[in-house]
Amino acid sequence: MNTPSALLPGGTWTLGDLTVTRFGYGAMQLAGPGVMGPPADHDGALAVLREAAALGITHIDTAGAYGPRVTNQLIREALHPFPESLHIVTKVGAVRDQQGGWPPARRPEDLRRAVHENLEDLGLDALDVVNLRLGDAQGPRPGSLAEPFETLVELQQQGLIRHLGVSNVTAEQVAEAQTIAPIVCVQNLYNLAYRQDDELIDDLTVKGIAYVPFFPLGGFTPLQSTALSAVATRLKATPMSVALAWLLRRSPNILLIPGTSSVAHLRENVAGAGLSLSDEELAELDKIGR
Repeated sequence: MNTPSALLPGGTWTLGDLTVTRFGYGAMQLAGPGVMGPPADHDGALAVLREAAALGITHIDTAGAYGPRVTNQLIREALHPFPESLHIVTKVGAVRDQQGGWPPARRPEDLRRAVHENLEDLGLDALDVVNLRLGDAQGPRPGSLAEPFETLVELQQQGLIRHLGVSNVTAEQVAEAQTIAPIVCVQNLYNLAYRQDDELIDDLTVKGIAYVPFFPLGGFTPLQSTALSAVATRLKATPMSVALAWLLRRSPNILLIPGTSSVAHLRENVAGAGLSLSDEELAELDKIGR
């Protein structure tokens, strides 16, 4: 008899010693408008998290900056005590300001505070995976990550973090991190239309490191969206379904974390990611970002 997770598209991947479903869930949209404050529908947010777990999703992506602290508290309320199979990946390195911005917070004291707040809000003694977020809202920025990453390594050595990752980074920063300590994932902007990390993804695949793409709402230009929609129309699917299915086919180390505040939309995303794409359709989609 299949377990719920066995029915999810994409199968599983291993983050260090943690096995997660390649189809995960991103909790960012559970906070209020602009990812600030509580959700308009508190019970609805809890229902989405519980449905994700019921579907067999074992990878939930979050951050203390969401809300701030709101999504982590919702995750704890909905799912704590967490089953052993469920793994939560969080991010540190940015906070929220009163204007809704995401200013960096990468000094050692900032990172220590962020890790302890994540532990407190999630009700955990150790965090499964912590990503160090670099760059800014416009994307990665060059420069060394040694100081902030070494702070997280110290917290890992203290037993507060199991595994480390990096987010919003250049390929050079990924390489630098690996000279300091092992990483299990890279989380960057990537989709059908934005393919700057193709070479990095292939390199990480060989090394057994996961790649977790994120993309903003409406993440395609009108021209590119038209091309995607044409394929989706022929397949009688939504453009998002096609985009998610393409990502799962792109490389075995790609983990999906689509977010939603709707149970119905969550189910739609799961079904859509399982869409079967022919070699001809894949070739047509590949042209969008080249």
